[in-house]
Amino acid sequence: MSDFPRWKYALVVIVLLFGIVYALPNVYTPQPAVQISGNHGSAVDATLKTKVESILATAHVPAASVDVTSSEKGSRLLARFASADAQAKASDALRGALGDDYTVALNLASTVPSWLRSINAFSMPLGLDLQGGVHFLMEVDQNAVIDGQETRYADDVRSLLRDRKISYDSVARNPRGQGIGIILRSDADRQAAASLIATEFTDLTVSDGPSTGSRFTLNAVVKPAKLRELAQSAITQNVTTLRQRVNELGVSEPLIQQQGQSQIIVELAGVQDTAEAKRLIGATATLEYRAGLYTPQQAMDAARSGSVPPDAKLYYGRDRRPYLLSKTVIATGDQLTSAVSGRDQQNGTPNVSVTLNSAAARKMQDFTNGNVGKPMAVLYITRTNDIKMVDGKEVKTPKTTEEVINYANISSPFGKQFSTNGLPSDAEASDLALLLRGGSLAAPVDIVGESVIGPSLGADNIDRGFKAVMLGLGLVLIAAAIYYKLFGIVADIALFFNLVLLVAVMSLIHVTLTMPGIAGIVLTLGMAIDANVLICERIREELRNGSSPLAAIRTGYDKAWATILDANVTHLLAALGLMTMGSGPIKGFGVTLFIGILTSMFTSVTVTHAITALIHGGRKLKTLSV
Repeated sequence: MSDFPRWKYALVVIVLLFGIVYALPNVYTPQPAVQISGNHGSAVDATLKTKVESILATAHVPAASVDVTSSEKGSRLLARFASADAQAKASDALRGALGDDYTVALNLASTVPSWLRSINAFSMPLGLDLQGGVHFLMEVDQNAVIDGQETRYADDVRSLLRDRKISYDSVARNPRGQGIGIILRSDADRQAAASLIATEFTDLTVSDGPSTGSRFTLNAVVKPAKLRELAQSAITQNVTTLRQRVNELGVSEPLIQQQGQSQIIVELAGVQDTAEAKRLIGATATLEYRAGLYTPQQAMDAARSGSVPPDAKLYYGRDRRPYLLSKTVIATGDQLTSAVSGRDQQNGTPNVSVTLNSAAARKMQDFTNGNVGKPMAVLYITRTNDIKMVDGKEVKTPKTTEEVINYANISSPFGKQFSTNGLPSDAEASDLALLLRGGSLAAPVDIVGESVIGPSLGADNIDRGFKAVMLGLGLVLIAAAIYYKLFGIVADIALFFNLVLLVAVMSLIHVTLTMPGIAGIVLTLGMAIDANVLICERIREELRNGSSPLAAIRTGYDKAWATILDANVTHLLAALGLMTMGSGPIKGFGVTLFIGILTSMFTSVTVTHAITALIHGGRKLKTLSV
């Protein structure tokens, strides 16, 4: 087989080595662990490590290891355990001892060696059906999006007419979806208002309404394209906000994605506490801008004595530092339209640029004009429901958390757009922008469906999936070896490497392995042998036509390739359709199938050709074992 070039041999060797290395991490089983991260600025350091080790020793729960790690998301402590029972006991002990200052979450810690992690080789994350966890189907209230936008436009139009000295009797919302009704005192006022609103608010369609006596009306309706944009934006922001909240649970590889026009799927693999998950996901959050009052020393005195001035309220920052803030709210997060992190052009320090709507901008302008040099605070407020089961029923207890996330002096007057400067780091600026931008849900969501899969069922699914793959692979290997003899054994070797390459690629691109994914692997293994069947039958046909063994091999591969390509292209199109149009399990099946078809085309043709060339090349053959 001298016609098989050396560069193809090199390619086969490189690809197979790549497959072995990147599939290897899946041999290492994840270890039960407890992850601890700080709340309200609580430090995760060597002191906490010592405290955790003491707590575990007191609870008689030995840890395999306790380590503090740092990443872009901050420092976290990871305690590894030998079994899931020890993990659960340790979690209960740590939650009770550490309190609300730290988030304690169950996790599965990777046991992949550091040399593999250094080349970005990780094991495939397991899906909900294999690892266990909770599944929520959430419905976004689209009507609330329309209500909120029309209310904001009504406030902005009212403020605009007042600023431009246009007389009007009322600006109010019409029934839902029918825009805003504006009643003016003369036809001249109506014409002036119509021109002004159309210029300032290009997303509104303005038309004259009926006129009776001294009542001249205008109707301003939000354009359909803008409503669609708002609905999609609300879904996107809710997905982002939910993803930020789920990060607090310490869930590895959570699935949070849009489904259809108004639904969101949340799958938290490894989480068994549905009450805690629902409490966090169902939380509502808002922001308030308030004036800072009194000095830092007076705030500390008030915190120690409990005596707070009547015009102020006592709040705390993430570092537990006390602040005295005005009871009057300047603006809220609902009036914020954007927040972007960046750097101050003058001194290069990290900052966050904020844009308010018209109504809030006017209030902010009035306040800052008279308070230059004085402090202003950003207050972050979250409201959650602690859910407990009482007599078989869920009982919700409201809980509110308030913390000062920024406190700085006003350097100059500002209104619609302003920046918060002097932040300690780019990471802090990015986090603040995320809080400002996505701290609250853009529209209310209701949990319309939920299910829980236990870890024992997930382990059973893994066991059954593994047996299914091995059974399918074994039957195909035996059938090929018996029917096609030596060429069948070559096909079996290629089929094994096909499985290795498939797992390697899925691990490299972090495809989450689910039961449908396992089904895709089994189907891929069954389909992969089809190409070798075509090649072997072509070689048999050439031998029957009188070709020499080496010529039969060469011609068999050449003629079979076109048929193999045609067959696999149709399979690829089907898999591509499942990937792009499907979601959840269907998409997972499509991704696995798509990757498996590509790897099978390489192994079934190129790898088998290379092995066959090594076996038969340079030999005088009278017959073939096919």
